[in-house]
Amino acid sequence: MTSLGSSKRGVGRIRLAARAVRSVRGGIAVAALIVAGAAVPINVGSSSAATSSVNVLYAGSLLDLVQMKIGPAFTRATGYSINGFSAGSTALANEIKGRTQVGDVFISASPAANLTLEGKANGDWVKTFGLFGTSPLVLGYNPTSRFAYALRHRPWFTVVDRTGFLLGRTDPATDPKGVLAEDALTGVALSYDVPALAALARTPNNVFPETTLVGRLQSGQLDAGFFYGVEAAAANIKTVPLAGTSLKAQYTVALLNRAPHTAVARAFIKFLLGRTGRRILSANGILPLTHVTFVTGPSGSTSTTSTPATTTGPS
Repeated sequence: MTSLGSSKRGVGRIRLAARAVRSVRGGIAVAALIVAGAAVPINVGSSSAATSSVNVLYAGSLLDLVQMKIGPAFTRATGYSINGFSAGSTALANEIKGRTQVGDVFISASPAANLTLEGKANGDWVKTFGLFGTSPLVLGYNPTSRFAYALRHRPWFTVVDRTGFLLGRTDPATDPKGVLAEDALTGVALSYDVPALAALARTPNNVFPETTLVGRLQSGQLDAGFFYGVEAAAANIKTVPLAGTSLKAQYTVALLNRAPHTAVARAFIKFLLGRTGRRILSANGILPLTHVTFVTGPSGSTSTTSTPATTTGPS
């Protein structure tokens, strides 16, 4: 397990599961489309062997938010610390299954990543996960780009296919955001009859590791790239909405089965879903759902529950 500041992008290929939630645009409805029935929320009050830290494996789009806001606030509120590891959600799920990363909590940008960890065939790593917030897919741009004025005043899909335009996106095989970016390009290509966008969705030349995308944009190596609102806000990236789409990250949290530090993991989840956690999420580009939607089992159930508002610190 690496330190909170570490970041890595693994290589994975769970395309089918990632596409299982592509057509869902409405946040709360996602879990109900994945499985049917009623679920049991995570019991935050359980205990395990005493420890002072929790190992959190989290979506790369949350790197700055976890490092700068959630982690320090959790420590102040509870006395516990976070050991964090950040990567594309699909890549993280692969590493959990392959036992190359050991964690207590898994935070994903797509419910589909959790599905690949459910059931005996997948190691039973996730039994229950909660859908707690969303963040829109946006086009972030460099304000010094020669295309910046056009992006601010014209539909994005009439600009990104221009000669010389440098567009960046992440790998759909390892990152749900890469899947959504591909959807945005191919969907708008069909809806607005812009074949060049479909070509942009097919070429590997505009695919970059998630860890480098912000830096490439800010250094001028890219004119624009696909980001979630939460990461754009954290990096102060100028954005334009993706007209013609309504795509978004759908953030989930799960207590991993066989977690080494169960009690602290549950305290972290309680904090994240509680009053302070929700306030941090809301102030930093994530829309917290009014009620958390919990999903249980590969063919299990869903239910909603009010989010807890207190945290449990070390005794």
